[in-house]
Amino acid sequence: MEIGLVGAPNSGKSTFFNAATLQNAEVGNRPFVTIKPNQGTAYVKVECPHKELGQPCEPQHGYCIDGWRFVNVVFWDVAGLVPDAWQGKGLGNQFLNDIMQAKALIHVLDASGSTDTHGEVLGEGSFDPAITVEFLEKEISYWIRGIVQKNWKDTAKRATASNIVDAVATQLSGLGVTVEEVKQVLLREEFSARPVDWTDDTLLVLAEEIRAKSKPMVIAANKADLKSGKENIGKLKAAFPDQTIVPTSAEAELALRKAHEHGLIHYVPGSDDFKELKEIPEKQKKGLEFIRENILKGYGSTGVQEIINKTAFELLDLMVVFPVQDANKWMSSKGNVLPDAHLLKKGSTAQQLAYKIHTDIGDKFVAAINCRTQQKIGKDTELKNMDIVKIITR
Repeated sequence: MEIGLVGAPNSGKSTFFNAATLQNAEVGNRPFVTIKPNQGTAYVKVECPHKELGQPCEPQHGYCIDGWRFVNVVFWDVAGLVPDAWQGKGLGNQFLNDIMQAKALIHVLDASGSTDTHGEVLGEGSFDPAITVEFLEKEISYWIRGIVQKNWKDTAKRATASNIVDAVATQLSGLGVTVEEVKQVLLREEFSARPVDWTDDTLLVLAEEIRAKSKPMVIAANKADLKSGKENIGKLKAAFPDQTIVPTSAEAELALRKAHEHGLIHYVPGSDDFKELKEIPEKQKKGLEFIRENILKGYGSTGVQEIINKTAFELLDLMVVFPVQDANKWMSSKGNVLPDAHLLKKGSTAQQLAYKIHTDIGDKFVAAINCRTQQKIGKDTELKNMDIVKIITR
């Protein structure tokens, strides 16, 4: 599962990426620091079933800390988007191509109003971040419309009411757009006219709806620790009531994870506090106390982990399932407890889990066992979030 980090230049995307992945993408106080996309592994956070067993799990991927299991997802940090990127301005074409296969987008927004849509640094509170929200969505929608418009006259002439879905889906297949997503969008009244009669405005509505369906977005209202950030977040929520907007401090999250990594504190991503483990230098101690008082106590977390979870479980409607070999001890064939965790779309079946593990396992699927109930389940049985499953093959 792939998630893209998007936003205007100099909005904090690379800091968010580094905080989520603990990689070292270049960060700088200037536009277009990120040129080539950075790829890394971030994690969704769920309560680990190992607590039911009374013994620790042994993850092959991801990790577990204090009873919280962290399951990996692919993160992309792409070049910043500037006005008229859809026409090739800035690094627009590269940016837009880089997000093609992302299933959801996290818009890292400078909520403090310290930078404009071009990434130019202004005084704190000097720019209205609502402008950036509107422009970014517009740029992606215009870009999608541009793809649809290519050879549209010929496509529209050939298309009928029965095959227009396939025609549009074919044009947008390179963006990871599915036939089902196109079908749902074309049920709208705006598309009741013959395709050959659709105007540019009609195609823009199509592009906007396709963007919302195929690239759902959550807003990370970054720099929430700044005074103007706190003020603007309330305004943003009022201006965009249908948007998911999460107060965020990527810089604080990165500082906490680095301090944990170096053994100075014990910190579980997404928590509302941390525990000091040793004497901390005074300057760093003041910084950590600032984070505790102004971010963790004020917002309940830095927002980074909350956004990752919201993207996976709310926007993408995913669930976590644990496949095992031993249905009683929840172990692999090598004796590892709960070694694997997979993210699947809600409603996925036992056989779809088998295919997720390996094509041969899916092909040889016979049945599965729900390890909690010890009941045998068939290939079409829908799994539930946090199920533990043993696959039986021939």
